Amino acid sequence: MGKKGKRDKKGKGAEKTLAKMEKKVSRRAKKEEEDLEALIAEFQSLDAKKTQVIESSCPPPSPRLNCSLCAHPERDELILFGGEYFNGQKTFLYNDLYIYHIRKNSWAKLDIPNPPPRRCAHQAAVVPTAGGQLWIFGGEFASPNGEQFYHYKDLWVLHLATKTWEQIKAPGGPSGRSGHRMVACKRQLIIFGGFHESARDFIYYNDVYAFSLDSFTWSKLAPAGMGPAPRSGCQMSATPEGNIIIYGGYSKQRIKKDVDKGTLHTDMFLLKAEGAGKEEERWAWSRLSPSGVKPTPRSGFSVAAAPNNRCLLFGGVHDEEEEESLEGDFFNDIYFYDIGKNRWFPAQLKGPRSEKRKRRRGGQAEAEAAAEEQLPRPQGPQEIIREVLTDDGTLMTIKQVIPAAAQHQDSSAEDEEEEEEEGGGPGRAVEPCPRSSAMVAVKHGVLYVYGGMFEVGDRQVTLSDLHSLDLHRMDGWKVLLDVDPKTQEWLEESESDEEEDDDVEGAEGGEEEEESSEEESEDEEGEQQHPAVQPGEAQPQFLARTEQHWLRLARSHMGPEAKDRKVLKVAQAMAKTFYEDAV
Repeated sequence: MGKKGKRDKKGKGAEKTLAKMEKKVSRRAKKEEEDLEALIAEFQSLDAKKTQVIESSCPPPSPRLNCSLCAHPERDELILFGGEYFNGQKTFLYNDLYIYHIRKNSWAKLDIPNPPPRRCAHQAAVVPTAGGQLWIFGGEFASPNGEQFYHYKDLWVLHLATKTWEQIKAPGGPSGRSGHRMVACKRQLIIFGGFHESARDFIYYNDVYAFSLDSFTWSKLAPAGMGPAPRSGCQMSATPEGNIIIYGGYSKQRIKKDVDKGTLHTDMFLLKAEGAGKEEERWAWSRLSPSGVKPTPRSGFSVAAAPNNRCLLFGGVHDEEEEESLEGDFFNDIYFYDIGKNRWFPAQLKGPRSEKRKRRRGGQAEAEAAAEEQLPRPQGPQEIIREVLTDDGTLMTIKQVIPAAAQHQDSSAEDEEEEEEEGGGPGRAVEPCPRSSAMVAVKHGVLYVYGGMFEVGDRQVTLSDLHSLDLHRMDGWKVLLDVDPKTQEWLEESESDEEEDDDVEGAEGGEEEEESSEEESEDEEGEQQHPAVQPGEAQPQFLARTEQHWLRLARSHMGPEAKDRKVLKVAQAMAKTFYEDAV
């Protein structure tokens, strides 16, 4: 009795504190949201001009984060909605709708009248009702400078058969939030957690709401037992029995003025429906203690339902928080959670081709080695020259000097890597580069991973590539869409816009001119050294890591009067060509 009373008292105290914090955040966020409502209304007035449904073939979506990717319940299609993109200076929000045709490996843009307002960090769930429905709840809108936020609490449904959007207005739903999780479970949408943030305050949630797909009504659940602490970005999965599994997530606390401390959660809970089907369905929390190998602590991971009564976790980031900086380790691994066995285990890719390669190498190794010995080896450094014609007609020359010893070491290292490699791809691995916040969906037992982001120093690289992995065969990744360097843009805070005055441009040009003269002298002497491609390094990572080198080189060729944006395009073309030659 005593322990139970203490727990109840502690729980009520936490509820009061949460309620006070919610009121405080709500007051401070009100003015911000009023300011942003005018901007949202302006965008909606533009959307109101759409009067008919138009589906047209198109290039792949532009790079973006925190959009939703769902598998169509009846067709071989994936549905992508919304998202955000940050180029270093400005935040862009989207509410466009794309369809990926799996069999054709092609994209189409679907313009439908009266769509939801632009948003990111929302949640989407698909149900097979009436030819398929895509349900969307919540999310956020940010000001262009990324300092003000509007959190949605609206509910929308896209009727896939008729291609129509409908806003469902039902009272009693969750407060405005983003970073929450939502799954379709039986004939309900279940929503858990999330956060609400203003310029100065934030609050994380651990409440649970259910929306009935039959009566179109909200209900706030009051599960028995001790549930998860408030968090966002967790794994939320529905079991065949109609229960809910919660794993991990992220939250932060203010430990002193202007100092916040983040927490990576690694605990796991089961939300069980008791008395399912009865008028008053009761729910209860219980903590899970899974066996096996759990994922390493991380945030920004992606989750999806997998075959054989499993769910999967992909990628993410583990941030090392220092007082003045934030360094992150990004992942591209996969973990499975077996729901029936309550067990975690890392995914293992099979390598059927590696055995064939070893057999081939075993049968031909002596002949190849003998032939290699007869070939004359270059005694001195070898210079590789490649000319690149950029989009604007500029002819660029790239020189790479490779010492003879390095050439021999590289070939030996390649032989060792080839023998030790366990993946299915020849040479360099084709797996997605490490990333967080990727969009994932599973259709016919195949996992699709779209986009995501990683960081190099202060730069954020937003991806738009698409990979697939057969979860039954597990025989290696396939690249359906590679990264296009032309879509990569990053503007430093100190960078000048094209409209800036001539004096500022002249000052910047003077500094660049000194650097470019050094580069030119190096070129004339034939000693220009370019950054090497590191083993296993994906193209976007190489481009981000070596960007300043290529910018200086491009500037040296184009001169100080060239516009920054034009120099950036040329630098990206040079880097891409160098990477492809190196690989």
